[in-house]
Amino acid sequence: MMITPKAILFDLDGTLADTAPDLAAAVNLMRTQRQLTPTPYAILRPYASAGARGLIGAGFNITPENPEYEAMRLEFLRNYEQALAIHSVLFNGIPDLLRELDAIKMPWGIVTNKAERFTHPLLPQIGLGKAACTISGDTTAHAKPHPEPLLEAARRLDIEPGLCWYVGDDLRDIQAAQAAGMTSIAAAWGYCGATEPTHWKADAILDTPQELLALIKEKLSP
Repeated sequence: MMITPKAILFDLDGTLADTAPDLAAAVNLMRTQRQLTPTPYAILRPYASAGARGLIGAGFNITPENPEYEAMRLEFLRNYEQALAIHSVLFNGIPDLLRELDAIKMPWGIVTNKAERFTHPLLPQIGLGKAACTISGDTTAHAKPHPEPLLEAARRLDIEPGLCWYVGDDLRDIQAAQAAGMTSIAAAWGYCGATEPTHWKADAILDTPQELLALIKEKLSP
């Protein structure tokens, strides 16, 4: 039985916001500057939640062990920082979901592996400036799948971790929620990476933000 939530925490990229177009553009700028053809968006999109590691891997077929990787990572981040919100938007249904959470006075926050230098300027540009807490990938000493970012969010909300739901579109999100003792919700509307959410052992897999709202209201009903 899923617990009745006292707060809802969300991943950012691929869960609340469709940021893949701008992330993919940062990789493809690197390719065009090297006189390479752009990698098709359909290939890059599933890796958007995996950040620089996933996108550079998909765009250039290299891993962090490659001696060129670190310089490429920094180049990718510079490109992205200069064009954070050109095409990034909230997923369909997310604005309504967040309005409903506000209306029923359900606190909601963001826990992302995106660094603060990107998170803080991006959120107000895409309509996410009202989160009750925002934890970035470098807010704590660890990033997801470590539970510490989620536990820090619960501390800032002054709510027990076990009374929080965490919603994310990547296996690391589910692993972090489980390690933090939170209810884990797989956002199947997101990017989902290289593995199917059915393999993640989440407490629930939902196809739309509307399904999430319905589940929250179901748990809150007398």
